Amino acid sequence: MKIKTAIVTGASSGIGEAIARKLAAENIQVVLVARSEDKLTALADELNAESGAKAIAIPTDVSNQEEVENMVKKAEEAFGTIDMYVNNAGLMLDAAVTKGALNQWEQMIDVNIKGILYGLHQVIPNMIEQKYGHIINISSVSGHEVTKVSTVYSATKFAVRAISMGLEKELAHTGVKVTNVSPGMVDTRLIDGYKPNRKPLDASDIAEAIYYAISQPNHVNMNEITIRPV
Repeated sequence: MKIKTAIVTGASSGIGEAIARKLAAENIQVVLVARSEDKLTALADELNAESGAKAIAIPTDVSNQEEVENMVKKAEEAFGTIDMYVNNAGLMLDAAVTKGALNQWEQMIDVNIKGILYGLHQVIPNMIEQKYGHIINISSVSGHEVTKVSTVYSATKFAVRAISMGLEKELAHTGVKVTNVSPGMVDTRLIDGYKPNRKPLDASDIAEAIYYAISQPNHVNMNEITIRPV
């Protein structure tokens, strides 16, 4: 049986790290992608020591198209075909329009939207050719709802959902699946400084949901998963 390979962006911490750990534990080869080389290398070494699957670290800024292109080429050279691409890398910065944080808005647009599209552009043609693949886009409940402090961030996550919905229709009958995952508050560094009124989700909760989606039979596509704290 062929061992599958997944690329996970934003894999150096939080949800991305949890996803990588879960996939490796399930004997899926993992390409760890983020900007932090030290964290990625340490995680790759740990996963290779603990699991039967192989993990490699490829430091990449997903907002840079050339770096994403080179990353996917290196991943294919290492493992051959890419079976899953997890678009997890994201930024949540000052998002109220009245604050006028233009630089931070641009960073969120570059990572949260362009970063997703650059990765999709690289992996989808081969997935269509091999008639198999799974795209997992990490959106947010902020892509369903907008607060007075989330305007621009929510706009980027609405865009992620729109990309997922349209892509699912574009890829119908190709064998390539698309799953959009919208987590609520998750206990990661993104919520530093926030005071949630309920216990946040664990990053591993999101990883388990993603593994459930990718474990479905070939004829089943989990298009949308929304995960909220109780």
